[in-house]
Amino acid sequence: MVMPGDNVQMEITLITPIAIEEGLRFAIREGGRTVGSGVVAKMLAD
Repeated sequence: MVMPGDNVQMEITLITPIAIEEGLRFAIREGGRTVGSGVVAKMLAD
């Protein structure tokens, strides 16, 4: 579990392809509510 103020590193696989680049800010939403946000630090090859 991640608590407010914690920093984590994640590897995420998107369900739908979208244009993303390093440095892009993003939000993770669940049920219409934002449950997380971050910045793309590095792109990984498939």
